[in-house]
Amino acid sequence: MTSEIGPPKGVDMKDMLDSADLIKDRVDAINVTDLQSSVMRTGSLAVCRLLLDRGITPILQMTCRDRNRLALQSDLLSASVLGIENVLILTGDYPTMGDHPEAKPVFDLGSVQLLEVARGLQEGKDMKGNPLKGAPKFCLGAVVNPGADPLEAEIIKMEKKAAAGAQFFQTQAVYDIGLFKKFIDSSKHINVPVFAGIVLLKSAGMARYMNENVAGVYVPDSYIKEMEAAKDKGSKSVEIAARIIKELKGLCRGVHIMPIGWDKKVPLVLDAANL
Repeated sequence: MTSEIGPPKGVDMKDMLDSADLIKDRVDAINVTDLQSSVMRTGSLAVCRLLLDRGITPILQMTCRDRNRLALQSDLLSASVLGIENVLILTGDYPTMGDHPEAKPVFDLGSVQLLEVARGLQEGKDMKGNPLKGAPKFCLGAVVNPGADPLEAEIIKMEKKAAAGAQFFQTQAVYDIGLFKKFIDSSKHINVPVFAGIVLLKSAGMARYMNENVAGVYVPDSYIKEMEAAKDKGSKSVEIAARIIKELKGLCRGVHIMPIGWDKKVPLVLDAANL
């Protein structure tokens, strides 16, 4: 069981830390997003350290979007120095999606390359083969999209990430259990734990938007109709998320809940899913 929080746009950490405290004893770890959707915020590294200080196991998200290979390697070493062991490697959204669309994208390395670099650091050498004075130790994760089309290309990339050092995978949002089962059957030879992504639906409009604009995400019409008919959208969203989690049991090793601003509903989802 993992969930996630997003650092604030500013230095007031109270609401974010209160949300983390709500689930600290109910999940195994909490992801800290890295400038999610390319919006400028407080950095993941600092927030991960705050979570550690509160007895919470953090997962540092690190994107390739904003830093070159020097900064990426340096931040990985810094994370280790701060006691952060879990790192989720992502490519990152393009800057034009965010609040500073004129920002220059870096993408010096891709996610597979950065996984290889992180593995090399653990072996005591930087990307150029120079020796380190003390090597970090990480549990490295990566992301995968089980609804990708064609799925074969996504499986090939997943294989590369596993070969590069990924020890767990968190997925894009899952709503269609049939599609997810097809993905699991196609990727079982990779033998790396998969946590299915659970994104709380906020409205029928959000569901339609994801169907039209988010690659690899398909929200069935039945869920859209349920959200349309619901008088209490929040309660219906919790009910649907819990239902999906129950249906996923036995198919994968865990779930990763992404509340997208509805942090305080995560305990309700866990209750409804009997977790």
